[in-house]
Amino acid sequence: MASDQLIHFPNFLVAGAAKCGTTSLYHYLRQHPDVYMSPIKEPNHFSTDIVPEHFSDEYKVYERSKNLDIEKFVNGDMKEEQWGAYVLKREHYLKLFRFAAGKKAIGEISNSYLYSSVAAANIHREFPGMKIVMILRQPAERAYSHYLANLRDGRTTLPFREEVEHDDAKSRHGWSISHLYFELGLYAEQVKRFTSLFPKEHLRIFLFDDLKNDNKKLVRELFTFLDLRTDVPVNYDEKFNEARIPKNPGLIKFITQAGIKRKIYRALPEAWKKQVKDAFFKEGKVPKLSPADRQWMSARYHDDIRQLENIIQRDLSHWLQ
Repeated sequence: MASDQLIHFPNFLVAGAAKCGTTSLYHYLRQHPDVYMSPIKEPNHFSTDIVPEHFSDEYKVYERSKNLDIEKFVNGDMKEEQWGAYVLKREHYLKLFRFAAGKKAIGEISNSYLYSSVAAANIHREFPGMKIVMILRQPAERAYSHYLANLRDGRTTLPFREEVEHDDAKSRHGWSISHLYFELGLYAEQVKRFTSLFPKEHLRIFLFDDLKNDNKKLVRELFTFLDLRTDVPVNYDEKFNEARIPKNPGLIKFITQAGIKRKIYRALPEAWKKQVKDAFFKEGKVPKLSPADRQWMSARYHDDIRQLENIIQRDLSHWLQ
């Protein structure tokens, strides 16, 4: 049997949280010569309580616009990186790692694993020796980053607080059913699902503050946790998944909801993509979260943050200031 047809199992996962720097971790990890990352970032395999058929119409359109045939992809050369899918079948999931021969660390990143009520148990049942990485962000800032991404992607045109209140008021809540601005920042119970199952030496929980203040140090610590050598060149300068403010939010929302935004972008020659982005989005930095909105949102997380401090044994008082 050819080496690329042997079954290679993942030995580490980054479980989230969303909008906390996991895209950067994905790209840093991919640069290590002894690491193999799933060519689908966020295969979401272990989040079996997340059912695509239950998604809101908005998210169903978004998933269809990817035009991804998972069966065809996992049986092909998998050279084209894919961003987000729901790889439900075990045989498809394991095929994501069939080119991992000779790699020491084999893994994937799925932000839904932290939110999912069953992913931790599913992972532990199949791979009790799995190493788990998490990265957490001050929850009000996480929610605002999530909002900016939705503003960029045409999922909202409302101001931040109105958008969060609008999402809170939806009759149905869930992954890709509502936006979960508030719920995704309730880390205590989410983290506890992993700490109750996996031994401490198999868990590494970083803070987004660590990534922001010294990304080189965090990546070295991550490589050490995965038993990898740390003296490898890594490009830390490139920015990933940056927020941008649309010049015409209504237009971006229309082409997103019509399911044509992704198709237009993918059809463009690589040399044109930056010019098209610049035509649709404003220049300069995005507005920061206002102190009033930060205080309003942070107050909602007060008790959860205090619980999280006890679980991860780190002082998070600066999150409440």
